Amino acid sequence: MAMDPILSEQRKQAMRAAGFWSDQTLLDAFSKTVRYDPGRIAVVGYEGASNRRTVLTYSELEQTADRIAANLLRLGVKPGEVVSYQLPNWWQFVVLHLALLRIGAVTNPVMPIFRDREIKFMLTLAETRVLIVPRQFRDFDHAAMADRLKVKVPTLEHIVVIGSGDDRDFEAALNAPGKRIEAATAASADNVVQLLYTSGTTGEPKGVMHTSNTLLNSVRYFEDRVHLTASDVVLMASPMAHQTGFLVGLLLPLYLGGRVVLQDIWNPAKAADIIETERVTMTMASTPFLADLTAEAERRPGAMRSLRTFVSAGAPIPRVLVRQATQSLGAHIVSGWGMTENGLVTTTKLDDPPEKVFETDGCPSQGMEVRIVNGEGKVLAHDEEGRLQARGPGTFVGYLKRPQLYAVDQDGWFETGDLARKDKDGYIRITGRTKDIVIRGGENVPVIEIEQLMYRHPAVQEVAIVGVPDERLGERACACVVLREGASLALPDLSGYMAENNVAKNYWPERIEVFDALPKTPSGKVQKFKLREIVSAGRDC
Repeated sequence: MAMDPILSEQRKQAMRAAGFWSDQTLLDAFSKTVRYDPGRIAVVGYEGASNRRTVLTYSELEQTADRIAANLLRLGVKPGEVVSYQLPNWWQFVVLHLALLRIGAVTNPVMPIFRDREIKFMLTLAETRVLIVPRQFRDFDHAAMADRLKVKVPTLEHIVVIGSGDDRDFEAALNAPGKRIEAATAASADNVVQLLYTSGTTGEPKGVMHTSNTLLNSVRYFEDRVHLTASDVVLMASPMAHQTGFLVGLLLPLYLGGRVVLQDIWNPAKAADIIETERVTMTMASTPFLADLTAEAERRPGAMRSLRTFVSAGAPIPRVLVRQATQSLGAHIVSGWGMTENGLVTTTKLDDPPEKVFETDGCPSQGMEVRIVNGEGKVLAHDEEGRLQARGPGTFVGYLKRPQLYAVDQDGWFETGDLARKDKDGYIRITGRTKDIVIRGGENVPVIEIEQLMYRHPAVQEVAIVGVPDERLGERACACVVLREGASLALPDLSGYMAENNVAKNYWPERIEVFDALPKTPSGKVQKFKLREIVSAGRDC
């Protein structure tokens, strides 16, 4: 399948001339560490269910990646082909990406929370032939779901299961000794190497395509902004199937020649143990993780002694939490903003004054630019609210099979869908969203898709889903409904309906409010801002 990236010669030449694209791939940096320090620890994996700790050196990681690459070739995987895997933060996640780079294939990580509905769409669009899943994770049977998908997805031929114990087990199918792969075509820096789906804020997920050049720019951004080196130990508990986790938990440590410590199931007490044991120096995650770790630090501050930096992005960060975290963790709290399409675009700096750290989402670095425009596209003055646009070396190279949705103008400005202000120093503050989405714990809820599903419920006449503030998760989804005459609908009924339709649990509305009528404009469009005001204030509907 042709990936068809939108990547002009003009952009390539400009990025190289400016020094933002080095034409390196992760394999270049990784191989250098293997050559000069093969015994250095690369990955430490903690599995919550089994309480297992796995350690891989750079040399062991390379040997395993080569075996897996050889076996993927045996399955017929070709350069440019998408290989999908739905894995938690396990060591196999890391080694699969290295193996796919080795043979020029495309990594498509899928969030573990996704179920039949979402994954069927993703695999079909990507024309996936090979899918790798755990046998079971968090009491869900992923292997059984994969079998159901094999019937529904026309291209799906091979299912590999971690922990199945049969001939399709990961160890037997992919990690067994195979032929050497000298003839394989490794990915170049301008090849698409990652396909990552957005969370479907406009009805269905979009497949974001990135190259090594666009991804590694964000990694060098961290190296520069957060002052990281090969001696740093990064904890990654945020899912690596998110861009945050992929960039900071996979690419960053291996690019630097450092160490990543993976936690597959978030547990703040366990995270504190890991930080203390592994002497973790840096981590990045969304607001709920920061809130939980701050509370844990207040109970046992000694465990956090090694932690120097916590980068928080992916959901609105209450300013009071940043202040509490700075005091309790004893670490630099770095606020940031980014997208699947652009990586991390802005962060605060380690030496910023408190008002920047507490009251902004940072400023751009490493060639990224941001600007605020009005409805006509005119650049606004400082401190005026408008549409946030971004451009630079980290900007993606298109949506899979959806070139018409590529909202990048001829000058390279990408329409982010966010509203923001920019101060005189170039620091932005996200103030809202131009699209009505809900961000729950850093995960975008596909509002339109859930609304469409709810419209099919026999009790529902009208529905609009809005986000209500939540101290821990940032937002939770509230379903505002008008019921059919004589009908009733309670939250347990709605939850059961979502489960019956195989909707990921993170997307389920967690509150329901019944209205006689939804507020609308004269043209009939639901005024969601009014609904948010009503449900957030707790007023009668």
